[in-house]
Amino acid sequence: MMEEASTSASGGGGAAANGGQRGFPPARSGVFYRFTQQNLPAWKPAMTPGCVITIFLMIGVTFVPVGLVCLHASNHVAEIAHRYDIDCVPNAYKRNRQVYIKDSSISKNCTQEVKVKYLMRAPIYVYYELDNFYQNHRRYVKSRSDKQLRYGQKYTHSSCDPIERNDGLPIVPCGLIAWSLFNDTYGFTRGSTEIKVNRKNISWKSDREHKFGKDVYPFNFQNGSLIGGGKLDPALPLSQQEDLIVWMRTAALPQFRKLYGIIEEDLQADEIITMHIANNYNTYSFGGKKSLILTTSTWLGGKNDFLGYAYLITGSLSLFLTILFALIHVKNPRPHGDANYLSWNRPNSNS
Repeated sequence: MMEEASTSASGGGGAAANGGQRGFPPARSGVFYRFTQQNLPAWKPAMTPGCVITIFLMIGVTFVPVGLVCLHASNHVAEIAHRYDIDCVPNAYKRNRQVYIKDSSISKNCTQEVKVKYLMRAPIYVYYELDNFYQNHRRYVKSRSDKQLRYGQKYTHSSCDPIERNDGLPIVPCGLIAWSLFNDTYGFTRGSTEIKVNRKNISWKSDREHKFGKDVYPFNFQNGSLIGGGKLDPALPLSQQEDLIVWMRTAALPQFRKLYGIIEEDLQADEIITMHIANNYNTYSFGGKKSLILTTSTWLGGKNDFLGYAYLITGSLSLFLTILFALIHVKNPRPHGDANYLSWNRPNSNS
């Protein structure tokens, strides 16, 4: 009995072992093994000194002209940048700007003059620029409801907290982003002639058509005791409130520009432009800065020297390394080895 039990147990254990054992890996000459060991046929270039020098030379010869072209395009952008948040504060409130901006009885209208240094051909883009404003703050970015913007107040969600409801009624549009809508306004004159600013089509077409509803209207917006920024026209749907659409596309950096409008006439060099500013937006409580930007554009976009300098520095460094490696190669040439001894050329390397 004991022998039978022992034999039975031994047989069962062997069966269990055979039944639970994984399949053996393929032979060393199999494709799977060669793949796992990275021994399959592949292009493995031998980087000779001549090859390295040629690659750096091609990079330098390509990048330097591209950098010069980018810088040339950027330098042809005419731009006027004017900071106005300090100059627009009356002298009596220079030391207490928060009292000035929060007192609705004090006029916020301000007039500034700028000189056009270079000819600015239409279209001329009007931007407002904010500095030290962190639109990328996690709680600020999350305080919105995309479904509400698209479909209406029935989708008011707790993600809009703390600007979700007022007096028990939903706020449309809800959230901190909409509540802090920028509300400074600008006008321009040249002598006694008004310069018209086109406020249409300043937002992305995809935003107007797919993210903001054509039958969703502002409701109960900025009706609380604490007003954050600008108000909206309750008679216009959100898809036509382009200031809001531009503002709701949050910026990644604390210094950013947003499009206000487009001037569709040329500004001549040495002209004096009068800017009529309504300085309504409160940046004084957090040490922010406000500027007004007038700029043209080229095929590369607005004024931005970074791309040109990046290409120039990379190309110049490549040319320097080309000359350095060439001199080293000429002075101390490295003898070429026999390529037949490379591992991937040996006939038994995969066995």
